[in-house]
Amino acid sequence: MTPPPIRGRTASAPGLAEELRISIARLSRRLRTLRPAAAGGGGRPLSLTQFAALAAIERHGSMTPRELADHEKVQPPSMTRVLAYLEEHGLVARSPHPTDGRQVVLHVTEEGAAMLADERRRKEAWLAQRLAELSAGEREILRKAAPIIDRLSRS
Repeated sequence: MTPPPIRGRTASAPGLAEELRISIARLSRRLRTLRPAAAGGGGRPLSLTQFAALAAIERHGSMTPRELADHEKVQPPSMTRVLAYLEEHGLVARSPHPTDGRQVVLHVTEEGAAMLADERRRKEAWLAQRLAELSAGEREILRKAAPIIDRLSRS
């Protein structure tokens, strides 16, 4: 199955922008439904904010709570509540800051790293299955589009 040719509104930059916005939002929403398992083996799954904070700490190695709040663009009191939940469930731990005794640095625990890896495996498996349903030509189009979409996301 090949995609229909671009015509009409989609041929224009604003039309393409609208179509991409809708498609990317739908795909993102669908991937978010593949929620991570509940923290600590019970209770509710992590919220999107909690999961994003955990992933940011893992990606950056370690961060202070303030750096994390700035990175996630939330107020420090909000991040304090997120971190309390992650710590309570053994997903994040604090250690003394190497140069500033007034601060702590956060790092992801083994349990937190395992949860992130499981989440990524689940989402990638779902997406791989959907990609397998496409034609070779459609997959090639997406292969070429992926770095462009990534570049857009970083600008």
